Amino acid sequence: MTRPDDAVILVTGGSRGIGAACARALADDGWAVALTYRTSPDGAARTVHDIEGAGGRATALELDVTDAGAIGAAVEAAGATLGGPVVGLVNNAGVRADDLAVSLDDDAWDVVLDTNLTAAFRLTRQALRGMVRARFGRIVNVASVVGPRANAGQANYAAAKSGLIGFTRTAATEVARRGVTINAVAPGFITTDMTAGILQNGALEAIPARRAGEPDEVAACVRFLASDGAGYVTGTTLFVDGGLSA
Repeated sequence: MTRPDDAVILVTGGSRGIGAACARALADDGWAVALTYRTSPDGAARTVHDIEGAGGRATALELDVTDAGAIGAAVEAAGATLGGPVVGLVNNAGVRADDLAVSLDDDAWDVVLDTNLTAAFRLTRQALRGMVRARFGRIVNVASVVGPRANAGQANYAAAKSGLIGFTRTAATEVARRGVTINAVAPGFITTDMTAGILQNGALEAIPARRAGEPDEVAACVRFLASDGAGYVTGTTLFVDGGLSA
């Protein structure tokens, strides 16, 4: 099946960086986009303004993805506001709280796992109900090259992103017969606020491409995986890392 004309896609963490780039790219591909934010309403408003200025449809929703009780309401609000079924989801919201494993405290572990992994599971579980009924759906999880590739000081982040890749593969097999695909993208070092400190510490020397990626380069891959053309692609992880994982 092909995407409905009034299809809505929900992009978490869509106020800046990779999330904002994904929201714009998906709108360019014809999706109505509901993007969520937690701490940056101005950034979310700018993203919506950019999309509407280009002739697309978008709305911004405040959401703390770690609030389990708010997830169902956010998915419902996305569809109600934009007037279509929520048959797309990009789990992009994420945080870092780096430290060596020997000194990493429970709070830093919990917040990273809750935001980067548990929230993606809960949002996927909620969104899948409508997708299975519609017999069409596209879910893209934003993982990281740090999932399968060690990066000292990020045990919590690596655990969350590795778990997200495993979750993607398993959930994809469960709904493939229903016309729903679930994939992941695994960015390497991308120029965003989250990587500002890392890129200044010699990280570029380890990248075969010898440069950081741009949010739009990740968004282009998300756009493909959410498209009708990717209907036979599911359960896979696309690395967007300049050759870092090669």
